[in-house]
Amino acid sequence: MMETLNEQFMEMAGRAGAEVQQCAELGDAITFIAEKAQGVTLVPETPLAKRHALRQQLQAKGVQVHEGSFREAGQITGAGVTFCNFAMADTGTVVLESTDEEIRLATTLPERHFVILDPATILEDNLAAVEIMTSLHSGSEPRFVAYITGPSRTADIERVLTIGCHGPRELYLLLVDGVSSELLEI
Repeated sequence: MMETLNEQFMEMAGRAGAEVQQCAELGDAITFIAEKAQGVTLVPETPLAKRHALRQQLQAKGVQVHEGSFREAGQITGAGVTFCNFAMADTGTVVLESTDEEIRLATTLPERHFVILDPATILEDNLAAVEIMTSLHSGSEPRFVAYITGPSRTADIERVLTIGCHGPRELYLLLVDGVSSELLEI
């Protein structure tokens, strides 16, 4: 069933306008990002990013990683790189607990957003995600949770579609076995 979920996720994410890549290891994902990223890249220092030395690996490949507050980066950003908590195969959606402002900025400011996810975190649909979503919202403090399905898009009353108006124009989903199968970790 896992292969079926992966295939369904890849198909649905592609239909929504995302580019999906299967990477044999994290180093392959880093190389892919280095080839596609342009300009300053936002990489939030999440537990997973620290564990995998994501910033350092990107810098070693020549990626210009922003240092300091992401608010200061403003319009100079070209790419954002994040992990996600889990994905939903039926819609090709990735889900990020994004209470940390730096995660929100990395997913909305840049022209390109790269999401690294472990195929083990692909769930069938939102019903399969009920328990994890309940966990995400069970604390006393409110949390932000982002559902990302394809690049940012909006349409006006005449149904004229615009890509990238309220977020990234391009979304890259990089499937890497073994980065983290823990649904609450990002």
